[in-house]
Amino acid sequence: MTMAKGIVIFDIDGVIRDVSQSYRRAIADTVEHYTQGEYRPSNGEIDSLKAEAIWNNDWKASQELIRRWDETIPVNFKELVAFFQRKYRGHNFDGYINDEPLLVTKAYFESLTAADIAWGFFSGAMRGSAEHVLKGRLGLENPVLIAMEDAPEKPDPKGLLAAIAQLEAASAQTPVAYVGDTAADMRTITNAISQQPQRRWRAIGVIPPHAQTGDDKEYMYASNLQDVGANIVLPGVQELLPEVLLQLF
Repeated sequence: MTMAKGIVIFDIDGVIRDVSQSYRRAIADTVEHYTQGEYRPSNGEIDSLKAEAIWNNDWKASQELIRRWDETIPVNFKELVAFFQRKYRGHNFDGYINDEPLLVTKAYFESLTAADIAWGFFSGAMRGSAEHVLKGRLGLENPVLIAMEDAPEKPDPKGLLAAIAQLEAASAQTPVAYVGDTAADMRTITNAISQQPQRRWRAIGVIPPHAQTGDDKEYMYASNLQDVGANIVLPGVQELLPEVLLQLF
């Protein structure tokens, strides 16, 4: 593809895969471990923390929840990461990572390509975890991916801009959409606009499965994404059809 009608970059966790019983479970386990069983954060409490848009890294989110519960608890960050990873990744990907339902299919990305829409990924997940789902489970061949090891944490837009630059179809005038499920994802677009104001940007929010409760909690989750910059909020990434993207562009 030499000339794209638009570019869409996806977050992975909560967008491409359901992490409510993996990453979020590992956060809760980690906090519970360090508080000696006295406190296990709920999904709602984790959502509230992430709504602050500065806790995209789940290791640091775990550490912060521990600190807010009792700031006197000693936490060695390297040991916390090791504990978290034993729960999430396990040994040779046999941990909670196996409890991640996919939220999209390979055919979806094929439909984007057929519509002359270039696509890639910018995620705060480690590269091994991200490639496990993209290549191993979805069967995507060498997708453009900027992972944790490749760029600063969101909402710093460097990783998003790096993903765009890797796409051959990218140009300074090609419109770009970023799809994510957190406040940090939406603010990444806001920060990207300040660096490339000549480009047309679209922030697309997705409600992750654990927040699709059909009540006021879901409404508040969607409202928070809109408050921090989402142009549109959808119940799932497969609702973002090529024709919807082209209209947004």
